[in-house]
Amino acid sequence: MKILVIHGPNLNLLGTREADIYGSQTLEEINASLKKLSADLGVDIDIIQSNHEGEIVDFIQKSDSFHALLINPAAYTHTSIAIRDAIAAVKIPAVEIHLSNIHQREEFRQKSLIAPVAHGQISGFGPESYLLGLRAAASIAHAKKGSS
Repeated sequence: MKILVIHGPNLNLLGTREADIYGSQTLEEINASLKKLSADLGVDIDIIQSNHEGEIVDFIQKSDSFHALLINPAAYTHTSIAIRDAIAAVKIPAVEIHLSNIHQREEFRQKSLIAPVAHGQISGFGPESYLLGLRAAASIAHAKKGSS
């Protein structure tokens, strides 16, 4: 069972970027927690981070060997039709996650272009959003693999 984890733009700045909104954990610390949990869940994960929309689209398009996608599209949540279309095209279950509750943020952050093509969305739990999302993605992937 393989899950692709994609971190979107500016998430490489976690730990120093607006800690009052995004918390104090670094991306490396979040990745370490994801790796530990993935081992506990018995799934393999590949983790990437990119600040470039086209690169994220390329990763999604090449994800056919994965059973699920865990994605924090960050600012691209609200702007990227290309990422939305890539997720829809690959037909791999996707879980959209956010550190902050986007529905309590500025109006322009409250609309997700990704949510309509994602299996579900988890937001507002800080770094725990990633762990909840990984559990959800693993569960969805196991269910999908069991039914095929």
